[in-house]
Amino acid sequence: MDVDKILADLKKGQEAPPPCYLLYGDEEYLIKDALNRIIAILLPTSDKDLNLFFMEGEYEDIDILCEMILTPPLIPGGKIVVLRNTRLFQSRRVLPEIIQQIRSHFEKYPDRAVGYFMHFLKITGWSLDDLKDDKWRKITDDDWQKIVEGDSGHDRGIWLPGIIEVCVSRGVDMSQIKDDTEHLEDILKSGIPEGNHLIITAETVDKRKRIFRIISEIGVVLHFSQLKGEVRQKNALMDAAEDLLAKTGKKLTSNAWTAIGKKTDFNLADSMAAVEKLIAYTGERMLIDDSDVEEVVGKTKEDTVFDLTRALVDKDLNMALLNLKDLFYQGVNHLLILSMIAREIRFLFHAKIFIRSGKLSSFHANLDYDMFQKFCYPLIRELTGDAGKKGGRGDLGSQHPYVIYNALKNSYRFSYEHLMKQLDELVDLDIAFKTTARDPKVILERFIINVCT
Repeated sequence: MDVDKILADLKKGQEAPPPCYLLYGDEEYLIKDALNRIIAILLPTSDKDLNLFFMEGEYEDIDILCEMILTPPLIPGGKIVVLRNTRLFQSRRVLPEIIQQIRSHFEKYPDRAVGYFMHFLKITGWSLDDLKDDKWRKITDDDWQKIVEGDSGHDRGIWLPGIIEVCVSRGVDMSQIKDDTEHLEDILKSGIPEGNHLIITAETVDKRKRIFRIISEIGVVLHFSQLKGEVRQKNALMDAAEDLLAKTGKKLTSNAWTAIGKKTDFNLADSMAAVEKLIAYTGERMLIDDSDVEEVVGKTKEDTVFDLTRALVDKDLNMALLNLKDLFYQGVNHLLILSMIAREIRFLFHAKIFIRSGKLSSFHANLDYDMFQKFCYPLIRELTGDAGKKGGRGDLGSQHPYVIYNALKNSYRFSYEHLMKQLDELVDLDIAFKTTARDPKVILERFIINVCT
């Protein structure tokens, strides 16, 4: 169903509004916007303090939710209960989508990623004890694909260890997750008290679940999917920002819209926040261009990560510390930063092993890339064997040839002993993050100083 039509029907008030709404999808900004607009129509502003209630999916309790739905409003009028970011609609069928949510939220919203991972474990039947201490490595590709249908699992070595470490360090308790929806289903089926409304938001749903079918029958279901393609994404952003810009009389050039998209990956929430900053930044000036975007929005996390690892291999201490500071400012989790650094050091160490093997006698620091591909890369493929296959264990030999080429060149700046020492220190850092309350930023700064000096 179309959100504009639903809102128009609600404003007309010709019929009793539906008792229940489900807003789902991966476009968080549009869901939030639709939620606020529905609430604004159903409930007068003066009643919101006493007749509007929220429950977060991370802490959802079905019994309490049902009690809230059945209880009369505190003051005469309508009552709205909002359940945000629920996991009620999740099942094995949506496991690939849950994994994608873990990946996308881990950097910026680790708490949300942990919540999704707990439900991932609940659905799969695995526990933290089954996976921690590197036990996850025992899960074969076949095992993974049987349980997580639709996901190859080729990149689980990238995101899975990090989220496991965060969960263990926080002492999360899987017993807090409840999955009993029968009580709620019965209430919805028998009918919510007149004047009361339930609005649910979710990112992933399994349409086969009984609760989804019930809401579809008695209420309204709206799907907000993330648009694909830069043109469609830019148009959606321009539409979302139309009212905001109209109030200020400002306009953005086409290059400015494109620049915002590149900085935010066209995430509407982040993009709209950027537009608000640009409006404030430009003051009385009416036209906003891409140079303003560069000044206000800054570098992406990907830009900063690349700059940090490049500064490390260049032994540029000042630049490395500056980029580390930027990553923390951007909200990147310290465990993820550690994994990025460890990956770079590990690649340098592997490159050093290749060189020390004596099998790459034709390689030298000034060798050009074409010659490397012709004479050296085939030898590396032979040396790595199965580990060098695409999607392998994440060793250097499984990377793109250009990544291997750069690692070999950069490894000449470090001694074998120095790289081995740094790998040992990375293990100590990992333990320190899990067992002490020391400031992660300070710990990482000291390690970077050791690498660069």
